[in-house]
Amino acid sequence: MQRLAPSLNVLGLVILIFSFTMLVPLTTAFFAHDAAQFAFDESFLVTLITGLALWLGARRWQRELKVRDGFLLVLLVWTSLPAFAALPFLIYAPEMSFTDAYFEAISGLTTTGATVMSGLDSLPPSLNLWRHLLNWLGGMGIIVLAVAILPLLGIGGRQLLKAELPGPIKDSKLTPRIADTAKLLWAVYAAITLVCVFALKLAGMSWFDAVCHAFATLSLGGFSTHDASVGYYDSPLIEAVLIFFMMAAALNFVTHLLAFRQKSLAPYRHDPEVFGVLGLVIASCLGLSFYVWQAGVYPEFLTALRHVSFNLVSIATDCGFASTDFNQWPILVPMWMLFLSSVTASSGSTGGGLKMIRAVLAFRQGVRELERQLHPAACLPVKIGKHAVPNQFVFAVQAFVMMYVATIVAMTLVLLASGLDFISAFSAVVACINNAGPGLNEVGPASNYAGLNDFQTWVLAFTMLLGRLELFTVFVLFTRAFWRG
Repeated sequence: MQRLAPSLNVLGLVILIFSFTMLVPLTTAFFAHDAAQFAFDESFLVTLITGLALWLGARRWQRELKVRDGFLLVLLVWTSLPAFAALPFLIYAPEMSFTDAYFEAISGLTTTGATVMSGLDSLPPSLNLWRHLLNWLGGMGIIVLAVAILPLLGIGGRQLLKAELPGPIKDSKLTPRIADTAKLLWAVYAAITLVCVFALKLAGMSWFDAVCHAFATLSLGGFSTHDASVGYYDSPLIEAVLIFFMMAAALNFVTHLLAFRQKSLAPYRHDPEVFGVLGLVIASCLGLSFYVWQAGVYPEFLTALRHVSFNLVSIATDCGFASTDFNQWPILVPMWMLFLSSVTASSGSTGGGLKMIRAVLAFRQGVRELERQLHPAACLPVKIGKHAVPNQFVFAVQAFVMMYVATIVAMTLVLLASGLDFISAFSAVVACINNAGPGLNEVGPASNYAGLNDFQTWVLAFTMLLGRLELFTVFVLFTRAFWRG
């Protein structure tokens, strides 16, 4: 117990902090006089008391977190917070099962955007706001938010941040203190969100919808206030605004911060992922728009370009909005979109998947091995820009890619064994591990995940968690080395 107590102490504090986020929808319910106010009253009290009891109960074991503590705490936070986030759904709609409520909550916090709920247009505003607030909080990571606060209470956060943040950003030191780094990243995140709110309002959304969709856009969470998602508006201008901000959210927020500091676009030119992200998305939009137009899905190329571009960017960046039922398009198109969801997002973004930097390194390592067959004695470094990447990092990327593919295969086989058809199973696993939202067939954009049984729902909830924490953060807890000593 003493070994777990430091992590439980901080977990209690995170739950305590998380309880205060419920005051936002609670205030909304109070002023809007909606039917969910009692649900947030009770949820707030339960979460507050639980967090306070856990924090105070384990306080005497408080100490600086070690590497093991960081990994354990991240997993504890991301599995326990959805249980508290699910309380408003359960209390407001007692007919909703715990499985479905937990799935909706973890989908929000992991920014997956897969939903089991329908009737969103008539849902109380406070509940709709809560779903989108979960997206927004999960976007940069609740742990990163906690890192900015915990040092003030004498609890260091470097190991937390290292376990939580994706990709090469783990080694970035923007400021001497990790708390300052977290605060700066959140400031950039919040500022871009605010700009997105005003842009969506000017494009034709109501203030409430603009706030909710801005939360879902910058977090790449993909929740909507309408069952028809963005298709509800049928507005090319709204779609264009969302495309711009989805692409912004798919880039490294450290790059955004550096660009703001320098008041220059130079950081984007120097970021090795930017041209890969933009080039792959633009080429795919043009190519697949032409393909869909030639297939006769749309009578005009510009119409095809509009719909393909929005839905492709949405899935590729792992956001998950939909403006039409792309499940009805030729199968090549949605399959390519799901592939893009694996590789498009940058490290340090709010997107999921392998990340562009890993995809580039894996490809260049493959090219290096081909060249080595012809020149066995040659020194062939893998380079990003002008810099050689250490072999240790290249091999780590190879291991991650292998684990990523193996996880998709394993989870797909589990869902097939449960009775789900192949296209639904495979697309659901890819969409959930990449935190992208809608899949195909039974889980396509015209439906949702409500048709799955409880076992399938829990499998996909676990898959979302694996994707959000980038596999190793979870799998390392199942090794002997973690628990030894």
